[in-house]
Amino acid sequence: MTTRRREAWDMFQKMEWPGRREEEWIRTDIRLFKLDKFAVPSPTDATEDLTAQALLAEGVELGGWSSSNCKFELNEKWASKGVIFGSLDKLVGEHGDLIREYFLSKAVDPSKDRFAALHAAFWCGGHFLYVPKGVVVDEPLHAMSAMGDGNVDLGHTLAILEEGAEATFMTENVSPTASAGGLHCGAIELFVAPGAHMRFVNLQNWGDKVWHFAHQKALVDKDASLQWTTAAIGSRLAKVNQTVALTGEGANCQVNGVMFTEGKQHLAYHTLQHHEAAHCRSDFLYKSALQDNSRTVWRGMIKVDKDAQKTDGYQRNDNLLLSANARADSIPGLEIEADDVRCTHGSTSGRVNDELVFYAQNRGFTRREAVRMIVTGFFQQVFDRITIESVRDALGLAIARRVRDYE
Repeated sequence: MTTRRREAWDMFQKMEWPGRREEEWIRTDIRLFKLDKFAVPSPTDATEDLTAQALLAEGVELGGWSSSNCKFELNEKWASKGVIFGSLDKLVGEHGDLIREYFLSKAVDPSKDRFAALHAAFWCGGHFLYVPKGVVVDEPLHAMSAMGDGNVDLGHTLAILEEGAEATFMTENVSPTASAGGLHCGAIELFVAPGAHMRFVNLQNWGDKVWHFAHQKALVDKDASLQWTTAAIGSRLAKVNQTVALTGEGANCQVNGVMFTEGKQHLAYHTLQHHEAAHCRSDFLYKSALQDNSRTVWRGMIKVDKDAQKTDGYQRNDNLLLSANARADSIPGLEIEADDVRCTHGSTSGRVNDELVFYAQNRGFTRREAVRMIVTGFFQQVFDRITIESVRDALGLAIARRVRDYE
């Protein structure tokens, strides 16, 4: 691990920060981001316990939990079956031979950009899940990453499901207050072996002054499936690269994205559905609602390799503007090398229909209640796809609380 850190640091020093002329960054301005304002976190730094702020696990009977202060617990019935779950900081020392094969070698590439190299060099904290062959974990596992005001989080999430395994893994990022600042530069790596099935949830709920950068990638093998739900409602500026690679025939993935922005927030999510094998299916649906002077950027790509015949790929991004000053950039794309595929994409943007608000007010709702109801209905298509009831309820409540009067 020390060798890998040094190699990544060498790469970081040779790289430049992304420029505005690069296609990937042309709509995301990071000129105000100054790395020298932050310090590298020490592994011994105490992390504030913010477990009371957990939204996803409320009312859920968990099979295990992990927090960024290196405290974790796994039910004995799962531990006895060979499941490993908890703090990556601690488990990397106990299961190095297992982790070495996957960590920043098959999924996330440390040389992708300067943020990936920075993470690879200084990663600290995070969570690790390993489910052995054929083991079905029917209780959700929950992990929380908390960051104090002005601090730095370089956590890494690594999940490995062996052949025929199943698990539900819920993660969330929180700050002590809505106005907290800081820097998060993280990574998520998911490995779903042949015939395995994973449900993965990530809620980004950082304070509204946090700089949030992340590379996230999943590899889904033959006849395996992944349902990935991502929700972004926090941070000052977020730039996230999310990739799902379908590496084996018959692989299937569904990605559900929810974004809600306010103030001067800027959230940029770049997604890639990479079909590497034949007879695979991918379905990406991202919805965002924006108020005040906030902005979202969604740039999606379906990439189909030459041998990935019989591909079925779909992507869609819908945006609801709650303010005349909000802006949503939506850029779907296709890159297809195979000749027997079905790939479709779409995008919509629009404001709240004033007639709907008027209709609801005539039936006793206040204007704010009417807008909340319309926004909730806008996201309902995504909520209906989420099979975990606690996640649906938590996301709906978190968004409803943020909706203000429609301008």
